[in-house]
Amino acid sequence: MSRPDNRKPNELRPCEITVGFVGTADGSCLIRCGGTRVICTASIDESVPPFLKGKNVGWLTAEYSMLPASTGRRKARDGVKKDGRGVEISRLIGRALRQAVDRRFLGERTITIDCDVLEADGGTRTASITGGFVALVCAVDKLLKQGKLKESPIVHQIAAVSAGIVDDVPCLDLCYLEDSAAQTDMNFVMDETGAFVELQGTGEGRAFSRGELNEILALGEKGIDELHEKQREALGDMARHIAPKRTIVIASNNAHKIQEISHMLEDRLNVISMAEAGFTDEIDENGETFEENAAIKARAVAKATGYCALGDDSGLSVDALDGAPGVHSARYCGRHGDDKANNDLLIANMADIPQHGGHPRRGPHGGIRVRHGPFPAQRRCDHRARRVPRRDHLYPPGRGRLRLRPLF
Repeated sequence: MSRPDNRKPNELRPCEITVGFVGTADGSCLIRCGGTRVICTASIDESVPPFLKGKNVGWLTAEYSMLPASTGRRKARDGVKKDGRGVEISRLIGRALRQAVDRRFLGERTITIDCDVLEADGGTRTASITGGFVALVCAVDKLLKQGKLKESPIVHQIAAVSAGIVDDVPCLDLCYLEDSAAQTDMNFVMDETGAFVELQGTGEGRAFSRGELNEILALGEKGIDELHEKQREALGDMARHIAPKRTIVIASNNAHKIQEISHMLEDRLNVISMAEAGFTDEIDENGETFEENAAIKARAVAKATGYCALGDDSGLSVDALDGAPGVHSARYCGRHGDDKANNDLLIANMADIPQHGGHPRRGPHGGIRVRHGPFPAQRRCDHRARRVPRRDHLYPPGRGRLRLRPLF
């Protein structure tokens, strides 16, 4: 089979993406796929639709239109009544690009992606999605540089491409002549993991077999991979905003604790201390439980820094002392941080308790606070109390320190 532009069946049309094409936009690009050219712009509005107000999440929407001279015959501009095809494609672009962002990290603002077709030669909707993603990243870059965002909300890279069956041959990226004569026409919207965001397919000239579907799927995946590379090349350094490692602030400046939590998270998050996040305030831990204190710390740090935060609190609860010292473990003797005095007082208070009645529970609690709510977690460790403190109250080098360990 000979294609109109002499491409191989599995070959994309030449694709070029020019970033910053519209200087007045918050983000923009011109994408050219063969004879199709689309201007994609991103505009930021510091508000959200009424149904999202007060929920601390953002919104992303899109509009698509074709300029009157974008096809061989003049296309009338939209009036009061919108072009049904344009409305359907606008919704497709919006659905697709919302999958690119975690709207909780966007804050209460709206990003609108406008896609205006300058010249149409097939694949205008897929080119709009591919170029719209680039414009979105450019807008996010602007928000980050302005300090309005702490982290990029972009969690997935999105691109789209067409494929179909022409003259009984599966082909990738159909031009207008191929699309108008296709026996089967499909559009793929996929992310960088190979997952499908949207899949549209129609047997326009005839039904297609499962084997043909598999061939078309393979072509779509190949085309998406190549378009993802084109997007990154066009974005250059801004590509770092795509699915970055998230930062979490530990509500502590204890280096051993931060190192231990980093190890538990297996380097999946960028873990930093309060000081590294610029938080230097004192936190009044006035909760009645370990869980409440952990949440107080996490909320305070998250609110002040704008990052996700994790707070923890721990202490010793002795059943025979009705749960004392509990949340007051660090200041049980009346002075904060005097470990020896705290331990001595606890042993003195257990002096008259029968040998098997002093079962302390060390109860560490942790709470993670993100922008949309807290996620508490806890663990209980049961131990039997000692009447005489152990001397080896320090862990071996590298394992940190536990104030109440000599009592276990």
